[in-house]
Amino acid sequence: MKQLSLDNLRTFVSIVELGSFLKAAEAVGRSQPAISLQIKKLESQLERKLFTKVGQSYQANKDGEYLYTQAKQMLAINDDIIRSLSTQQTLRGRLRFGIPSEFASTLLPSIIGEFSQRYPDVSLDVTSSLSRHLLSKAQRKDFDLILALSDSEPDERGEVLIEDDLVWVGDAARKLSKNVLPLVLAPEGCVYRSRVIEQLKQQTHAWKITYTNADLYGLMAAIKQGLGITALAKSSLPSELDIIKDPRLPSLGKIKICLFNQDTQHPQVSKTLSTFIRARIN
Repeated sequence: MKQLSLDNLRTFVSIVELGSFLKAAEAVGRSQPAISLQIKKLESQLERKLFTKVGQSYQANKDGEYLYTQAKQMLAINDDIIRSLSTQQTLRGRLRFGIPSEFASTLLPSIIGEFSQRYPDVSLDVTSSLSRHLLSKAQRKDFDLILALSDSEPDERGEVLIEDDLVWVGDAARKLSKNVLPLVLAPEGCVYRSRVIEQLKQQTHAWKITYTNADLYGLMAAIKQGLGITALAKSSLPSELDIIKDPRLPSLGKIKICLFNQDTQHPQVSKTLSTFIRARIN
């Protein structure tokens, strides 16, 4: 009887969830060639191809989707056994995490479930706000770990995860006004808002802010009602919105997505969550 490797199955699940061999390699702590060999061995054992390449990402085919469901159950049972019977000290503590609202909507769902399942003794206290507020002297001390946007290099406690494209987003089904560009933006102090206004002031096209809201869901609702367009980091683009192309829209350049570790009383918790975040930032 063939024996499937749980290690290979864990790698397979990571590729399905992250859509990339490279990101999965970072998540499981192996090289990309090493995890490619794991998948080849798995496909050889099952005599089935498991992935279809779509653009730059990998998606599970029909057989892969079936295996993904079964593999998740097998890994959950394995992890429960290890967790229940292990004599080693488990990760525990409270982590205060600050994150911009757009990443809270798109990044957190892919992290919280798996992180909480693996580390049930860790309590996550998540606050969503503008990057400027999270990093202010008044609020920064209230967090152990902060994900934030920045136009400049971070201080000694921060690291740049990626330099992401700042893109125009909206509802592709809604046509833009030919006379005045309508904008829905976060309040003053938002990095996106500052960049948008800075670039538009260098253009000759008319524009106006039609709606202001600090919450991404509020902006999305306004966009869906046809009130205008906004700007977001490409990696935080929700599936409900589209990248908008229009000759009147200037390039917005790039934005730094940074992680700030506040050197807390639970450094191992912060380090572990940081690893989850790095693996899932596109």
